[in-house]
Amino acid sequence: MGISLNHFSIRTVDLDACERFYCGLLGLKKGPRPPFPFPGLWLYAGETDKYDNAAVHIIGIDRNDPEGLKKYLGDRDETSLTGSGAVDHVAFFATGLKETLDRLKAHGIEGRERTVPLLGLHQVFIDDPNGIVVELNFPAAEKAALGG
Repeated sequence: MGISLNHFSIRTVDLDACERFYCGLLGLKKGPRPPFPFPGLWLYAGETDKYDNAAVHIIGIDRNDPEGLKKYLGDRDETSLTGSGAVDHVAFFATGLKETLDRLKAHGIEGRERTVPLLGLHQVFIDDPNGIVVELNFPAAEKAALGG
């Protein structure tokens, strides 16, 4: 399996503060983001015309409408969102979807899968031994080749 770091995601109730920090202090740029069912920001290291450059994904918690986020990424207690507890997941670009799914199955691990057509990615979410969510982003063509 080929793998490289893609992005890390943070959950927050204060999108503006995150934007000021990551853009204003660290120099990242706010850029395009797919229309996920929850608020957020994608912050780019480099040009904003390549999704691959979105190094930090900020996941906003909408207290008035939390269902989109709950259904897409699961629920988290706001009181846990401090320090490292605010890290929602770490994502990698990967290749070798079939082999990875076979290996996970052999170890009794069932990934949570979804395809994001706009990005041309098929995602597999798994939990590491510490409960950290790991997102593996495969080319969607690999999923299509498997008949799905």
